[in-house]
Amino acid sequence: MMKKICFCLMLLCTSAMTWAQSLDGTWTGKMKVGPQTLTMVLHVSGQTCKMDVIEQGGKGIPVEVKVISNDSMSIAVPAIMMTYTAKLKGNTLQGTFNQATFSTSLNLERGEVKFNRPQEPKQPLPYTTKDVSFTNTSANATLAGTLTYPTGWDKGKRVPVVLMVTGSGQENRDEEIFEHRPFLVLADYLARNGIASLRYDDRGFGKSTGDATKATSRDFADDAKAGIEWLRQTGEFGKVGVLGHSEGGMIAFMLGQEQATDFIVSWAGPTVPIDTLMQQQLSLLYRANGAPDSMLPKTAAEAKQIMLATSNTEWMRFFINYDPTDAIKSTRCPVFALNGDKDMNVPAELNISALRTLLPANKKNKIKIYPGLNHILQHCTTGLPTEISSIEETISPEAMKDISEWINSL
Repeated sequence: MMKKICFCLMLLCTSAMTWAQSLDGTWTGKMKVGPQTLTMVLHVSGQTCKMDVIEQGGKGIPVEVKVISNDSMSIAVPAIMMTYTAKLKGNTLQGTFNQATFSTSLNLERGEVKFNRPQEPKQPLPYTTKDVSFTNTSANATLAGTLTYPTGWDKGKRVPVVLMVTGSGQENRDEEIFEHRPFLVLADYLARNGIASLRYDDRGFGKSTGDATKATSRDFADDAKAGIEWLRQTGEFGKVGVLGHSEGGMIAFMLGQEQATDFIVSWAGPTVPIDTLMQQQLSLLYRANGAPDSMLPKTAAEAKQIMLATSNTEWMRFFINYDPTDAIKSTRCPVFALNGDKDMNVPAELNISALRTLLPANKKNKIKIYPGLNHILQHCTTGLPTEISSIEETISPEAMKDISEWINSL
C-alpha cells in the first residue's frame, strides 16, 4: 500500500533522457519541495540515463531529453509539466527544476548516495539459509525465496516458521523499500531467536514467475497459501504462521478466514474498509504536505474516486472495494497485531480500535500500538513516508523482540 500511495503523491515521475559522454556517471542533489527534502539521482551512461527519487521509492526511472551538449542539458516531463535545465560548472551541474508554477534551484554533484543500515546482517551468519521455490499451480506462478533456519537448527527440531508477505506493489523477498530491507532484518532477528522464516519475491518480480498484471490481493493470498502448504509439506517445522506487512497483513487475515495458518502477525495490516482507510490516509498525507483542508477527501466515496483516477487497475479496483471485516471475524488462530502511532499509511487509532471490536476472543491474541513508530516500525519524527530513507534504523528492536517472543510463546 505504501508504495502505491507514495507514487500517487510523487512530485517527480518518469521520462527519458540522453546525455553527453562527458556526463557519464552518477549525479546526486537535493531540493526543498514544501515541507519535504527530495533527493534526485541521475545515472548516466553514454546516451542513456535513469533517475531515482530516493524519498519516494522511485528507482531506475527512464527519462527524456530536450537538449544536451558537453556542458549543459535541458530535460522535460510533459505529462507532469516538469523541466530541468542545467549547466556544468566544474564538477557541479547547476540547474533549475520547474513543475507547473513551482520552481527551485537543483544542483547535482558527482557521486552515489550512501546509506548506513546497521541492522542488516553481516557475514559470517550464525545460521543457514537456502534458496527455495514453491508453486501456485492454479496461477502458473513459481515463487522464489529464501528459507532461513534458526541458529543451531537440526532436522530433529520442529521450530516455528513464519511466511513473510509483502505490502502493495511488486517487491522482492526483502521487501526492499526506501533503501531499507525490513524482511531481511526481521528474518535475521528471528533466526537468532529460534524461529525459521520464508520470504519470497512477489509474483512476476525478481526471480519469481507468473503474470501479476491482472492479479489482485486475492491472487496474492493464493500465492501465500501455496507457500504455507509447501512449508507444511517439508515436514521440518512445527507451527506454520504468516507475517504480513500492510496489504500483507490484510492477506494474512484472508488466510486466517480459511484456517490455512496456525498464527498471524499483522504488521500494520488494514482492518477497516479500504475506502475508509484511504480517506484517512490521504487526509493525513495531504495535510502533512501542506494541502488546505478544502483538498482533503470528505468521504470514503471521494477517496475511492481519487484512487481510481490515479490507478484504475484490477488490483486497485479489488483493493479499494475490499472490506476485511468478515475475514477478521472468521479468524480463529492466535493473532499479534502491531501498529506504530505515527503510521500515516494505516493509522493506528482507526485500525486497532476496529480490530479490538472484530477479532474473536483468544487468550493468545496480542494487540499493541508503539509510540513514535511509523509504517515500517521505525522510530521517526514525522511519520511521513519521505522520512523513511533518512532513518538509519530499519525496524524497532522492541517490535522485533515482541514478535519473536510472542511466536515462541505459542
